[in-house]
Amino acid sequence: MEATAIVITSGKGGVGKTTITANLGMGLAGLGYKVCLVDTDTGLRNLDLVLGLEQRIVFDLVDVARGHCRLQQALIHDRRNPNLYVLPTSQRCDKTALKPADMRLVMAALRQSFDYVLIDCPAGIEEGFQVAIAAADQALVIVNPEVSSVRDADRVLGMLQEAGMRDVRLIINRLRPEMVARNDMMDVRDIEEILGVPMLAALQEDSQVIVSTNRGEPLVLDKRAKTGKLFEEMAKAVSGRQICLVAMPGPITFMGRIKALFA
Repeated sequence: MEATAIVITSGKGGVGKTTITANLGMGLAGLGYKVCLVDTDTGLRNLDLVLGLEQRIVFDLVDVARGHCRLQQALIHDRRNPNLYVLPTSQRCDKTALKPADMRLVMAALRQSFDYVLIDCPAGIEEGFQVAIAAADQALVIVNPEVSSVRDADRVLGMLQEAGMRDVRLIINRLRPEMVARNDMMDVRDIEEILGVPMLAALQEDSQVIVSTNRGEPLVLDKRAKTGKLFEEMAKAVSGRQICLVAMPGPITFMGRIKALFA
């Protein structure tokens, strides 16, 4: 059976795509699935840093696409889990180094060896975005509960629809319960209503995520961390082992002017 390819994307940068890719991938690997994480943010790669693998890169995605090495030479095996591999991209080239056709060829090879391939998409909707979604079956759109992030996500959803992507879900990241309770931040239901896409998970702001990222240790490995456990639940939901969503309750209303922007 071929791998399921899931692109993890957003409209703007800094919303948590790479951190979620790393933790979700480690979570799926922990469930026994063979997983490959592909960094497509050419020129600005960070997935290797989040996983603490930056010292082990020899070849990369661009090298594979250009025929400078075999795919197996570029794959990095994460020794913390025998099921997890990473395919980094180049830090020397820019986003024009890869074309959608290159990604389709590399993905065709990856599909034969893995159960899941998670594609860490660069910010924006230009060349890098088109490359990242070229061979994906599903999309997870990361959005923060901020007006700019939601509006950018709305644009990305439109482009995914234009590309024929039908299996799309939201991950709402960095919710702050105290602000939601004061009606100062959009609630998960506000965002779902605006974007019209089902939610997979909602994650609260957690300083432990920053600490784990700086250390190169995905939080999902910490069995004591609440957010780490939520990443495990997300992995189960993605794999179909459970259907419940990871969500945070909150008030259903928010400022009317926000919704009016998307009317």
